[in-house]
Amino acid sequence: MMFVCSLWFFLLFSGDASGEGIAPLSSSKLVTNGDSITLTCNYNGSYRSDSLLWYRQYSSSKPEFLFLVSESNLEQPADPPIPGVSAKINEEKNRVDLEISSASVSDSAMYYCALQPTVTGNTKTLYKIKGKTSKRTT
Repeated sequence: MMFVCSLWFFLLFSGDASGEGIAPLSSSKLVTNGDSITLTCNYNGSYRSDSLLWYRQYSSSKPEFLFLVSESNLEQPADPPIPGVSAKINEEKNRVDLEISSASVSDSAMYYCALQPTVTGNTKTLYKIKGKTSKRTT
């Protein structure tokens, strides 16, 4: 079975009064079943005073914590960790990546990155993965 995941990336600004913030690197991506995908957010300021977080939200569900990256590249995955999902920071390029290996229809969701402390009440979408399945004949 073949499907294509479409990723839409919308701006989500969350940060503090010091001007620190986070924004998407690109506006859309496509991925085929079984391929890996990297979702990227650029941040300004220093993540050493804050933490960078990734969340996933399925339709009609609350956001689910995926990963936190904090000072000294300390990576804290969800508990229990979600197979095939990892995050890393590129301090030189001021970006944080969420990597999904072997993407499938079950990865179809909204993905959010945030700079802690986060701002509550923001309803803007950051990433949306939409699965499209094809009919199989036997």
